[in-house]
Amino acid sequence: MKKAVFISALMILAACQHKENTFWFNADMAKKYFSAVEEICNSDNGKLWGENLFGPVMYVDGQSRTLYANFPDKEGLLRERDGVYTGVLPKERIIANNVIEFGGVKYAMVPLPEKDDRYRMVTRTIHSLFHCYQDRHGLKPSTFSTRHLNEKNARLYLKLEWKALTNAITSSGEKRDQAIRDALVFRGARRELFPSAITDENKFENFEGLTTYTYVKLCTSGPEEIRTRILEYLDRVYQNRSYAFGYGFVNGALYAVLLNDKDFDFKQIQTQDYDLGKAVLDAYGVTLPAVCRDVAGSLAFNYDIQAIRAEESQRESKINEYTRRIVATFYEKPVLTISMESPNFSFEPEDIDYLDTLGTMYKKLRVSDNWGRLAVDKGSALITNDLRTLRVSAKNLLVERNHISGEGWHLVLNDGWRPEQLDNGNYTITRH
Repeated sequence: MKKAVFISALMILAACQHKENTFWFNADMAKKYFSAVEEICNSDNGKLWGENLFGPVMYVDGQSRTLYANFPDKEGLLRERDGVYTGVLPKERIIANNVIEFGGVKYAMVPLPEKDDRYRMVTRTIHSLFHCYQDRHGLKPSTFSTRHLNEKNARLYLKLEWKALTNAITSSGEKRDQAIRDALVFRGARRELFPSAITDENKFENFEGLTTYTYVKLCTSGPEEIRTRILEYLDRVYQNRSYAFGYGFVNGALYAVLLNDKDFDFKQIQTQDYDLGKAVLDAYGVTLPAVCRDVAGSLAFNYDIQAIRAEESQRESKINEYTRRIVATFYEKPVLTISMESPNFSFEPEDIDYLDTLGTMYKKLRVSDNWGRLAVDKGSALITNDLRTLRVSAKNLLVERNHISGEGWHLVLNDGWRPEQLDNGNYTITRH
């Protein structure tokens, strides 16, 4: 698939419906976090992006789907009490860390974590508020795909770029200047190999990378903590088997940190595909070779390219073995196959494995569609590259009225849908 469907917030943090509320959160806690986030936004007050980011916020309990908002909707769907507007998010709406239009108002939706964690709460809220800013200013892209980052040479150059960026962020003087140039050389070499992906890379870096940078900058104590938080994020993403869905969250943030150190005016970013690497090149006065690949090979030895190649060889072996298991589970044993019509997805980038022609494996996933809601928590789901077919293992499948469950997943069907067992032992979902 040349263009991947862009999925809300790329995919962050949904939750499924249960009966009980998240025990730690209530209207009083909502007021506490509304105030905390407003204070953070007022402290910045537009210095970073030219306007105060605070606005309508909606905290959503993924278990009960109870919502808590700080602004009323225009259609009277929410009830106010002591300055907090409450209601229930309809079951067909996906819970994601992104913009949601509800009752005629665009809210910054924030899924509640399982326990109280101030940093996660305020950063998730700023994350979603910044997506609202992007939405207001036409900076939210509709589609992009960075699947090329699963190609071996793309990953090699990206890992080299990350190592150089790490050196740049943690050093100073001539050593820093050299590391910045090296990072831009590796970036240029990758883009020479995949020129058709440059715009998509830029879109991803802008949409999610600048979001990461914004919430880290506004929610931390200063430059040192900014560096620490973003490098911790890089460490997590670096371990992923696939970079296609996680790269932009951290890569854009790394370049934004370098720009921040040059007092860059982020308000000048007015397009969805602004090139943050080019901005760093200009800010630091870097001159690149005419062909970056001509020098990238020799520079790579300064960044332990042999160790990176060994990592990639090990990754390839693991993927081959993993793929064999996937084929056995999803093509040789009974499965529940679901045809998707107008799906909404939510997932974490680190829970994804791209499997080339087989599709994409999701370790944890939330899907909402015309047929109902699927939650995968401890199993896995395989979705084809055209986003039309989803498979989960039918091992120990249990049907209880409109509720279907298997190992590590459960599905709640909407009215008018039912499971059907096929002659080959597989299952599917059909209308009736």
